[in-house]
Amino acid sequence: MTFLAIDAQKNLFTLQKSQLQFEQTLVMSRCNYVTRQMGDIAQLYDDDDSSGDLEDDPNYIALQREESYLETRQDSLDSQISLIENEISSLKNLVKDNIKSACQLQLLGG
Repeated sequence: MTFLAIDAQKNLFTLQKSQLQFEQTLVMSRCNYVTRQMGDIAQLYDDDDSSGDLEDDPNYIALQREESYLETRQDSLDSQISLIENEISSLKNLVKDNIKSACQLQLLGG
């Protein structure tokens, strides 16, 4: 019955993967929002005839930092999801192998 414990672990990993994918969606959404805000600020500087520099705007700088953080977080989530997918695949194979072994033992044992 080891395969039941392994299958339960696989289900836990599947749940964790879903949570990470949800967080990934939130991060992507936030990144898109930040990018739009940066574009709005850039447009204001394009429309303004003053000699202000976009790169000196504190809001723009803060948005750049947030965008950088979000991109790093996105990369981290991608890696974590990939690792969990590999683990899930391994556990699926382990469950199949355990079920096959158990069936073979029952056939041999009569």
